[in-house]
Amino acid sequence: MAKRGFTTQLIHADRQLNSPEFGGAHSSTTQSVLFEYQDAQELVDVFQGKKLGHVYSRSSSGSVSALQNMLNHMESGVGALCFATGMAAIASTLMALLRGGDHIIVSQFLFGNTRSLMQTLEDFGVRISYVDVTDIRNVVDAYAPDTKMVFCETIANPVTQVSDCEAIGKFCAENKLLFVLDNTMTPAYLFDAKNVKASLLVSSLTKYIGGHGNVLGGSVVDTGLFDWRNFDNIHAAYKGADDSQWGLTQIKKRGLRDIGATLAPDSASRLSVGMETLALRLNKACENALQLATWLNSHSQVKQVFYPGLAEHPQHFIARQLFSSFGAILSLELADHIDPVAFLNELNLVLSATHLGDTRTLALPVASTIFYENGPEARAAMGISDTMIRFSIGIEDIDDLIADFTQAFNQLGK
Repeated sequence: MAKRGFTTQLIHADRQLNSPEFGGAHSSTTQSVLFEYQDAQELVDVFQGKKLGHVYSRSSSGSVSALQNMLNHMESGVGALCFATGMAAIASTLMALLRGGDHIIVSQFLFGNTRSLMQTLEDFGVRISYVDVTDIRNVVDAYAPDTKMVFCETIANPVTQVSDCEAIGKFCAENKLLFVLDNTMTPAYLFDAKNVKASLLVSSLTKYIGGHGNVLGGSVVDTGLFDWRNFDNIHAAYKGADDSQWGLTQIKKRGLRDIGATLAPDSASRLSVGMETLALRLNKACENALQLATWLNSHSQVKQVFYPGLAEHPQHFIARQLFSSFGAILSLELADHIDPVAFLNELNLVLSATHLGDTRTLALPVASTIFYENGPEARAAMGISDTMIRFSIGIEDIDDLIADFTQAFNQLGK
């Protein structure tokens, strides 16, 4: 039988992978915190990993397991774990796998909260080199004998720098390094992470997977490409017979269980349903973003547009090679005489809000909000100016979006 299309697979994934009760099309929402075993030995076996099952919903539940199966299937991995938020997924993964004295190489363009987490890891004794990951030479130059990992995002938020993922993945494979990739901006429909040899994929499910601004969640997926036998931070207790599961087992035990950033069953159910329309929403949002970026790029009141789909973007050709579309995030610099806050206040359709990946188009002034804590020096290193505006483009009709921008420019020109 020919392989089914992406959306067909997602729509039927819950039903076919998880066999919901009573013939349901979706897995039921399991609200129970505890799980009873008639045979106490079975409870012992589940605790010790000899048998599959749930013992306490902080670690696992039927609703979350169903979502994990769907995410893993979408990424063609060997396993997935879900968390309360994307930041919980990143923090749990890094804290479970790293030790004081380790060295990691990290993108200098990281999202503000992720950058803050890295500073916390530095306080715990992890040595971090922040580099420009758009050029593999910077990663190579930062490599040291104690390097354990390279961490970056596919497309940076908000300046849209594109990581040289293919070269980084090859370098990591050659040097037996973990390649941890945040693909929140480019879910599986846009980007096949296994093609660039990514080891672990972390994502904020809150964004495009959920897609409607009504649920928080995060995940990590193991692609199965990394040989965990080469990673000396795995504790003996988590080295089971299947070495492909060593990393996820330690993340689940030392990260999810111990830190406790558990995804709620109801949230898992909402995310599962949101996934079904992922491709449809992304198609429209990416199409809108490209048209809007092209229109803005030739507008007299716009100084610069940052969007990988524009030919003049520094990593345009890398983006063309990696992604099926260029994403739905763009940023811009307005002409010097236009106040960014005043411009945002003139927009009627676009929401001023701190979120992305929504069905609605959202915008915010970057330096004074989500990157304010980073300070001017760090913002300059990321390419963020004091007047930059970030837009997360939604699925509205493009003519309505352009009309809204047009009237805002006209209002400020009066």
